[in-house]
Amino acid sequence: MLKLKNIVKDYKVDDRLFRALNNVNIEMNQGEFVAILGPSGCGKTTLLNIIGGLDQYTAGDLFINGVSTKDFKEKDWNAYRNHSIGFVFQSYNLINHLSVLDNVELGMTLSGIAPEDRKKRALEVLDKVGLSSHIDKRPTKLSGGEKQRVAIARALVNNPDIILADEPTGALDSETAREILSLIQEVGKDKLVIMVTHAKMYADEFASRTIELKDGEVIRETSKSEIITTHREYNPTHTSMSFLTALKLSFNNLKTKKLRTIITALAASVGIIGIGLVLSISNGFRAQISDIESDQLVNLPILIGREEMQVGFERAGATTYVPEEYEENEIVIYDPSEDVHINQLSTVFIEHLESMDEDIFTKIHYEFGYVPTILTERDGTVEMMDLSKVGFSPFIVPKETISDYYTLKAGKMPETSTEVVLLMDQWNVVEQEIIEALGYDASQTLYYEDVLGKELFIALNDDLYLKQGEIYIPNYNNLDIVASEGVTVTIVGLIEASDAGVEYNNSGVKYLYELKEDLLLVNSQSDICTLQESQNQSVFDLVNLTETEKEQLLSYIGCNTTDPFLIQIYTDSVEHKEAIKEHIAIYNEDQPIEDKVFETDLAEAIGDTLSTLITSISVVLTAFASISLVVSSIMIGVIIYISVLERTKEIGIIRSLGGSKRDIGRVFNAESIIIGTFAGLLGILITYVLTFPINSIAVNYDDALANVAQVNVLHLVGLVVISGLLTFIGGLIPSRIAAKKDPVEALRVE
Repeated sequence: MLKLKNIVKDYKVDDRLFRALNNVNIEMNQGEFVAILGPSGCGKTTLLNIIGGLDQYTAGDLFINGVSTKDFKEKDWNAYRNHSIGFVFQSYNLINHLSVLDNVELGMTLSGIAPEDRKKRALEVLDKVGLSSHIDKRPTKLSGGEKQRVAIARALVNNPDIILADEPTGALDSETAREILSLIQEVGKDKLVIMVTHAKMYADEFASRTIELKDGEVIRETSKSEIITTHREYNPTHTSMSFLTALKLSFNNLKTKKLRTIITALAASVGIIGIGLVLSISNGFRAQISDIESDQLVNLPILIGREEMQVGFERAGATTYVPEEYEENEIVIYDPSEDVHINQLSTVFIEHLESMDEDIFTKIHYEFGYVPTILTERDGTVEMMDLSKVGFSPFIVPKETISDYYTLKAGKMPETSTEVVLLMDQWNVVEQEIIEALGYDASQTLYYEDVLGKELFIALNDDLYLKQGEIYIPNYNNLDIVASEGVTVTIVGLIEASDAGVEYNNSGVKYLYELKEDLLLVNSQSDICTLQESQNQSVFDLVNLTETEKEQLLSYIGCNTTDPFLIQIYTDSVEHKEAIKEHIAIYNEDQPIEDKVFETDLAEAIGDTLSTLITSISVVLTAFASISLVVSSIMIGVIIYISVLERTKEIGIIRSLGGSKRDIGRVFNAESIIIGTFAGLLGILITYVLTFPINSIAVNYDDALANVAQVNVLHLVGLVVISGLLTFIGGLIPSRIAAKKDPVEALRVE
């Protein structure tokens, strides 16, 4: 069944060739117990390694059941060692971090045998060699004879055709040696047993045939045993170690070096901790921005102006316009007007806008460009107010819900369009310029009752503008008459915002939006409006006006009630803002680009700006923290290389059981991944724990920084994956070094 034909084995020593075997011709059959004898250095172990497929012959041929091995590839030799060969070594060659049972099962894991079948077969063989009660022990807890029995069990468990015993009794006393040889003789009676030994007495006692070597040649050979052999077809399946087995081997090895593994993982986790903290603080700031956007900025309106920036360009500024086609050496001429889109705020669009569900918005304000003229009385004299100082603005919430957003300090809430209120903060603070604009002396102490009942007068066009000849002039000389004929509004209450997010101006006079609607309705029917609409000359100086200039003048004096230049849509939640945008998007679906209407969300724009800033800072900080990840990957590579040196014999054992170079690489890749994953888990755990003191310290500086560090589960999972991936990359070089180790040399390492 086994035939060696003209086997030659040469080794290169420095620049010279050393011949270890020279034209060896041997035939051995199933059922024989063959002892190979000879002095040290005669080639016994080399011959055994060639028969076992651990070493390759230089010339000649090796036949297995009549099949030549000349064209065997590495995977064929791996399968041969796994299925046809069982090794029993002088130094046992057991893996100390595995149990007795796991050592015996190891070869079967390469064969792809199911776990249940592996365990059953291993237990049967261990029972046969008398070790049933030691299956959970580590090899370090066994005697020499017991270790050799484990080695025999491991050799037998895959039911090989050939058992190769390399000095199996060299480390045993004579009594134990005879027990082991008797056991090998018994369990191998239907197999080919080939034993290398120095002890001729054991060969004479147990072997059925002896072969003596000297200087790499067969010098003496006893006759073949008269054994009837059965031809067995040779067609073994290829071997492969599962990644789960590789993980188990590496995990068990790391368990024997707990302290080193923990220290290594801790050092490798520094980068993960750094990145984790940067991301958690970034998450916290983003959450705060989201809260600001939803709680405080939500009341900033959605703006729809006549002119909006075109959407869809990739870059901002004067370089945004790039034609679809241009030559490489062509100068692209930019026209800023290309970037401007004119919103068509048509009657159809306004009707569509007003068809929105009333639940998703609180108010829609139309700005027509009208600037009211407001008068006040100071020391009995009527004078014009400076609107830029008084903060004269409408409520952005419906009249029915004002009390939900504002707290009444004194007086009452407005109920009609001619009732207004003065907005102040929680400490009753009002800006000095507002007080002075209202007609009070800021150097005097004011009380609630001094302001309640204060009357303001809004001039109407027919009283404010007097016609003289063909032009109109302001009636500034009779402001008392203008005031008495105008619309009188009264400060009926003093209020404060109950939520800081309701107002983005601190104080001022607030009125119901209906007031401006009433004023526009009256002024648009005034004589000055009628005249200005009928001519293209200014009613103030008879200067010719363009269409745009005429429109602006009509809007300024309150003649325009149908063509808004700005629409402000107010709402009370981010969700409702999105619903409003979707409603506008529905209008745009079937419109050509020139008729589309684009909105601007102030809150979203501010939030996006802040988010971009935080993202930029986070990227920079993450880049710095990532440097330590690179360093830790290099460190992991060094640790894995040290592990390769420590586990060199294990590499040889796995190869002797049929493991491939890829399997060896997989074992050390698994070790890298385990360390990296452990480092990642340790890193995210420490990151999570550190968020508590960070938040405690931050809140002491500012209450707004509460929960500034917030971990994101997806980020943590991603960091663990990145840690495992980087350590895997760091361990690739040492794992390749391990895979390329010569199995014969690896087995010799002590």
